[in-house]
Amino acid sequence: MAVHSAANKRKGAPDKRDRILKAAIKVFAKNGFYSTRVSEIAKAAGVADGTIYLYFKNKEDVLITIFEEGITRLLTILREVAESDEPFESRITHIVELQLGLLEEQRDLAEVITVNLRQSSRLLKQYATPLFMQYIDVIAGVVRDGQEAGAFRKDLNPRVVARSLFGALDAILLTWAVGEGDPAALRKAASHCASLFLEGLRKR
Repeated sequence: MAVHSAANKRKGAPDKRDRILKAAIKVFAKNGFYSTRVSEIAKAAGVADGTIYLYFKNKEDVLITIFEEGITRLLTILREVAESDEPFESRITHIVELQLGLLEEQRDLAEVITVNLRQSSRLLKQYATPLFMQYIDVIAGVVRDGQEAGAFRKDLNPRVVARSLFGALDAILLTWAVGEGDPAALRKAASHCASLFLEGLRKR
């Protein structure tokens, strides 16, 4: 009987952890990171306050986990696109559309990633920067390959292009997340952003 009970507990653990993370996203987006209390996350998740500490060290650990898991999933998808056989211009467009499209129905998550994380310079430097650099590497790799194939201008620094694209998408997500959050507006912005960057990248 004890073994069966333990197995059920293990089976339910991932569900409870995911429920806590989903609740934290909503609470962080509503109250802001520093104004949020662990007890508020627990209440929104439908668990006891102490249950949070079975899965996370503290409130910061919850925010870090939300960011790391979200960006890691994005990076996995973007790498698949970057290494595909699509034309280089299509890869850039696909990457832009994917990055914005994955968040178009997740306004709260977009706000947590673009707004809440900025509230702590320590978290940005310690946890966000390494993942951002991986993102830059993926974009720069596509640009570099396109330059070598003769599709893109060779006078542009791939990493500068990648940082510029990241900055543009980050600004679009930020203003969208704190605004009305209309998914149609985000899709339109993705199309405009991709078109703008490709016009600058194309070999003359």
